Amino acid sequence: MAPDAAARPTRAELRLAAREQSRAQRRGAAKAATRTALLRVALPSVAALGVAAAAAVTVQGEADQQRAQAAGRTQRAADAPDTAAAQAAAVHAVAAGAPAQASRGDARQPLAGSQPTDAPAEAPTAQPTAEPAPEPVKPKVVMPVARHGLGEVFGEAGTHWANRHTGIDFPVDGGSEVYAVADGTLRTQWNPFYGYMTIIKMSDGTEAWYCHLRAYKVRKGPVKQGDVVAFVGSSGNSTGPHLHFEIRPPGSGPIDPLPWFLSNGLDPR
Repeated sequence: MAPDAAARPTRAELRLAAREQSRAQRRGAAKAATRTALLRVALPSVAALGVAAAAAVTVQGEADQQRAQAAGRTQRAADAPDTAAAQAAAVHAVAAGAPAQASRGDARQPLAGSQPTDAPAEAPTAQPTAEPAPEPVKPKVVMPVARHGLGEVFGEAGTHWANRHTGIDFPVDGGSEVYAVADGTLRTQWNPFYGYMTIIKMSDGTEAWYCHLRAYKVRKGPVKQGDVVAFVGSSGNSTGPHLHFEIRPPGSGPIDPLPWFLSNGLDPR
């Protein structure tokens, strides 16, 4: 036999080798299929385990939180008697003159007045005060006759008066017009010393007396400043025509009319 012929495998050896190779291939394919199946089963199992583990963790966390809350309530319930006891001890300590010591429970108590309120504090009610009575309006004044110039002045002594002269005299002609020096209410009367008289009461209560008149133009009622109310004469205790003029404040006797005129911006001299 030739050497090359002896080296070649026989048909039986080739068939045996082919069978072994086929078996090896089948075994490899079976192993690969087994690994694939294991992976297909294992992966969903791992996912399920992850979800289950997460749920377990969640449930465990909620259980721990509930246990912590229950423990907190138990602790607060345990602290309550301590707080009441501490407050009672603080009251006794203050009553005894000792400084009160704060406890853990005191720290949780709100300070008085620290909470805001919706209602504002009431403002103190102002006590009503009596308003002062309004002062009388000072009347405007004009001259009682058209011509300036004075004869007898206030306070002079003489044989014509019992004591002193109680007004000022305007030496004007008989029949001269006499004017209301201010707005007011007029009345008339007769006096043996003053003769025919006109009296005007002003808004502030001051009275102006016109004396020794000849006649009246207005006998009573309201008059306006500057109205003609009478005429100059020489009635009563008089030595000749002139206007005797007096000023009498409320509740007072006669005063000097000259300063009164001057205070109103008039100078009758």
